[in-house]
Formats: sequence, structure tokens, C-alpha cells
Amino acid sequence: MKNVAVILSGCGVFDGSEIYETVITLLSIRQQGAQYQCFAPDKDQLHVINHLTGETDDTHSRNVLVESARIARGEIKPVTECKPEDFDALILPGGFGAAKNLCTFAVEGANSQPDAQVLKVCKAFAQAKKPAGYACIAPALAASVYGNKTNMTIGNDSDAAEGINKLGAQHVNSPVDEIVIDSEARLVTTPAYMLADDILQAQAGLSKMVETVLAMD
Repeated sequence: MKNVAVILSGCGVFDGSEIYETVITLLSIRQQGAQYQCFAPDKDQLHVINHLTGETDDTHSRNVLVESARIARGEIKPVTECKPEDFDALILPGGFGAAKNLCTFAVEGANSQPDAQVLKVCKAFAQAKKPAGYACIAPALAASVYGNKTNMTIGNDSDAAEGINKLGAQHVNSPVDEIVIDSEARLVTTPAYMLADDILQAQAGLSKMVETVLAMD
């Protein structure tokens, strides 16, 4: 049975991992007959968003690992404990936490700086030629991991695509229910809620991403 490392970035679309994307990803991994272990960086979120009003809550701070544990039902470890040799693949769901807590793309765009611990793990998977899937805005981090004109997608947002290209990757426009594969890098990406208007649209691309990643030997 294949074993997948899943890196989360909190809990909630605007300041952490997108919950639907994460659940669909975890379900798809199990439906493909594989198992998973979730990880997240043990640090404070960039900020906290009130998901009812969309406003920033400056009176609270939240920890990325603690918040990610909500989705993982407590079965989660610090990202520093993620060792590529223990896994067959790596997958990162989206949500703006991927661009706020795993890297600084949401704030700094083309000058984005990855979280050092997350970058170390993701690069180790890439260097080991382990297949990986990055969904939604998570390819903003993948651009820093892979560079070298590696093909990837966040959908068709021109500003985000330009930022990804400036980070050294090669953005490819994609419809919501499709995936972009870079066979050399063994990287699979899909737009998910960068484009999805409905959970079914997100599910279509995410399931293809997971199935494709797990099919890579």
C-alpha cells in the first residue's frame, strides 16, 4: 500500500487549508487504496480571518499545526518529522494558507519566500524524484521548490500566473476539472477552488490529481 505525506496550512479557505479540498484529497487517497499522514508547520498563522465576515481578526493568533489538526482529526505531526524515505508521494491541498503560511506568495507575489522547514521537506521529495501533487494556490510554493520552467497551473488568473513564472516555473492555463503534468519533475497540479464554483468541480480535478500522482511509479 502506498503512503502519502499531506502538508496542511491551517483550517479555513482564507487563512489556512481549504477544508473541502483537503477532505476530497484525503478521501481520494484512500479510494485509490493508499494511506496518508498529515503534517503542518508548528508556527503562528500569518493572520486570522473571520470566515463569516471576511474580516481580519487582529485580536487572536492561531497556530498552523493546531488548526490543521482540526481537519486531520488530531492525526497530524510537525512538518519537521516528515521524511521522504517514509513515503511514496507528497500532496499539498490549497487554501490561502498555502500562500500565507507555507510561503509568502499572498503578500509578496514574485518575491515570495517559502517557509524554510516546508521548503526543506518539499525539496527533499523533489530531489528524491517522488511524485507530488499541488492544488489550488499551492503551486505558488511549488514554483519555489521546482523552478527550472517546471510546468504547473493555478487555473487562469493572470496575476498569479505571472508571479509563478517570475519565480522560475512555467504556468500553464487549465480548466477547473483538469490537471497539468510535468513528467520530468513528476509534478501534478490542478486549479481546484482557484476556479471551482461548486464542490463537484473541485472534486473532479482533485481526484484526477491524486489518481495521477499515485499512478506514478
